[in-house]
Amino acid sequence: MNAHALDGYEISTDRARLDADLVHHWLSTDAYWALGRPREQYDRAVAGSLNFGLYEAGSGRQAGYARVVTDQATFAWLCDVYIGRDDRGKGLGTALVEAVAEHLTPCGLARITLATKDAHGVYEKIGFRALAAPDQWMTLGLIDPGP
Repeated sequence: MNAHALDGYEISTDRARLDADLVHHWLSTDAYWALGRPREQYDRAVAGSLNFGLYEAGSGRQAGYARVVTDQATFAWLCDVYIGRDDRGKGLGTALVEAVAEHLTPCGLARITLATKDAHGVYEKIGFRALAAPDQWMTLGLIDPGP
């Protein structure tokens, strides 16, 4: 893990530490994939997921967030990765995703997937790559209008 990037920050999976109002605000107003996401939907997503909060060590102020939908046995989907605007450019996004991957390693998952429109470089640093056989994957877009 990029311990240097985390100097002065800590990561926790304790759901009680999440600043739910802040994270919902970040996602629903500033994350292209979650714009307008209702609070009730956000709360359900958090309740059904493994959540990672990134916090400033001294103050406990939340600086980032990531969520994983997983059975913790075979599959995980990494989503809602967000670093607060004041904390960007410090390598915290990469460090947070590395910490998520390390946390999941003992589960023996076959894969961790994600979708991104513009942050491929962040995830490639950690080892994510494009699907080897995209023709084997399908999606049912109940809300997503597609390309």
